[in-house]
Amino acid sequence: MLDAVLLSRLQFVWLIAWHILMPAFTVGLASFIACLEGLRLATGNDVYARLSAFWTKIFAVSFGMGVVSGIAMPFQFGTNWSRFSDATADVISPLMAYEGLTAFFLESAFLGVLLFGRSRVPPSVHFFAAMMVALGTLFSSFWIIAVNSWMQTPAGYALVDGRFEPRDWSAVIFNPSFPYRLAHTVTGFYITTGFVVLGVGAWMLRKGTGGDAAKRMVSLTLWLLMGLVPLQIFLGDAHGLNTLAHQPTKLAAIEANWHREHRAPLTLFAIPDQQAEKNHFAVEVPLLGSLILTHDVNGEVPGLTDVPPHDRPPVVIPFFAFRIMVGLGVIMLAIVATGTLLRRGGRLYTNPLFLRACQWAAPIGFAAVLAGWTTTEVGRQPWTVYGLLRTADSVSPSLTGVDVAISLAAYMVAYLIMFPAGLALMARIAKRGIAAAQEEDPIEAGRPKSPIATLPGEHVP
Repeated sequence: MLDAVLLSRLQFVWLIAWHILMPAFTVGLASFIACLEGLRLATGNDVYARLSAFWTKIFAVSFGMGVVSGIAMPFQFGTNWSRFSDATADVISPLMAYEGLTAFFLESAFLGVLLFGRSRVPPSVHFFAAMMVALGTLFSSFWIIAVNSWMQTPAGYALVDGRFEPRDWSAVIFNPSFPYRLAHTVTGFYITTGFVVLGVGAWMLRKGTGGDAAKRMVSLTLWLLMGLVPLQIFLGDAHGLNTLAHQPTKLAAIEANWHREHRAPLTLFAIPDQQAEKNHFAVEVPLLGSLILTHDVNGEVPGLTDVPPHDRPPVVIPFFAFRIMVGLGVIMLAIVATGTLLRRGGRLYTNPLFLRACQWAAPIGFAAVLAGWTTTEVGRQPWTVYGLLRTADSVSPSLTGVDVAISLAAYMVAYLIMFPAGLALMARIAKRGIAAAQEEDPIEAGRPKSPIATLPGEHVP
């Protein structure tokens, strides 16, 4: 018999896993384009205008894909998670509405100017439009992460007849995990965009196309990543301390730590056994677990056996997802460090191995975002609202497994058409090159030679 809860979770995973790839790219890319427009305005250098035109075309495609794939998300709350929606509507609905009022307003008002106004408005106005679109993407991140953080660390509410009613909006929005999650997520989005731009620039240098503009892409993003990648390590550590304080069971699952203990080891690798409550083939470093997780070698680390089995998340998925995310972060740091050394030696644009590595690392940020998202969302299980509302109690009561199987199949077909098509279109723009991006697309109907005028002899009665 088909399980409606499991299939609903799989459907949500399918939709959000594709959708999150777009904001992970467009949030950073919008800010990068605003930066390029600002440099164009400040220096008058045409190379920044050419780069902005090139990335604005790619941004337009990815932004459209993000909007279309995002539309399906609210339907999930109504069709598959109605009991969750009913219980949390008074808290979550206003936050989602604020996203529409702020982010969508800015993006819809200024996106047209950014896309079509390059030769029609002064550069200062075009720069302003780019900043407003970038600000809109950040507002969107702010409100969506406020919702997600509240589900992880709920605050500022009262439970009345099984429903969450807001009592303190500042506590709802700025709940305990919100600042750490917002900083960690937005920085991750910027890093994701940075590696895409770095990879495209490296690819153009390898192919001998792009010229000075490709060098600017590599140089600018490498400077950016030099600051952001180490910053992300610091933010990740702060986020971990916050998880220890507010979601200890999730942290225990991430570390596959079964028993509360002082002077805990760090488990580098293991095969967690949920039934036996132990790890197989564990590779551990003594004391390092307490030192990293509590910043004290004698620190106490929580264990999964602190709570009953039915309150524990599945351990295997967050355990390995977290290690994949950390491993990808180490690769990012190695690439940035290598690029910095090559820059000092004057070989940043000519070392073929480094350029090839940057090209292959272009999607590394997306993989890290997915791994991090898997860690935090699976680690929250078995709750939709942490410690208060179970996932099994959140699904729509009338839903059947067959219903979800049909809709999941339809979503899979639609997304497997949309995303490869969008990716192919962006690849086509990249292959056409930077110079082609500045060419005005022809208007099939043509342009009038003069403003509309009445014919001779005609008059208005």
